[in-house]
Amino acid sequence: MINVVLFEPEIPENTGNIMRTCAATNAKLHLIRPLGFALSSSVIKRSGVNYIDKVDYTLYDDFDDFLDKNEGEFYFFTRYGKKPHSEFNYPKDKNIYLIFGKESTGIPKEILRKYLDRCTRIPCSDNVRCLNVANSVAIAIYEVMRQLDYPDLIRHEPFKGENWLEE
Repeated sequence: MINVVLFEPEIPENTGNIMRTCAATNAKLHLIRPLGFALSSSVIKRSGVNYIDKVDYTLYDDFDDFLDKNEGEFYFFTRYGKKPHSEFNYPKDKNIYLIFGKESTGIPKEILRKYLDRCTRIPCSDNVRCLNVANSVAIAIYEVMRQLDYPDLIRHEPFKGENWLEE
């Protein structure tokens, strides 16, 4: 199972977009407190475009609480990572956790130092420090999905039908 972990997310629009991506990919979402917003916020609902009820998510008091309740392979997305996200071989037989930090400061150095071999960076130019977290989550999930051959995802548009363009 693919899991997305947001460490102390601050911006509701980002979390709403990430919730929609999780709904689209059947990924489980883990939210580590404190949150910079209320989950009942209209901004979350607007960004998630009514897909929030399709997201499986869990709230945690802190990072230790998250670690106590989850096992698998952890990958930390940070602008300080030295290995591109696409160079990891994501396992098919273990829970995969893609961990992203808060928008203002990322994941604390104290946490990252324990997992240096699992710190990754999505490559970008020197014009910016890093990508937006919602964009980063989408890139990361779809790289894992690509490597695993898109498990349990459909490859056609579900509402108008598989042959809509040809009709």
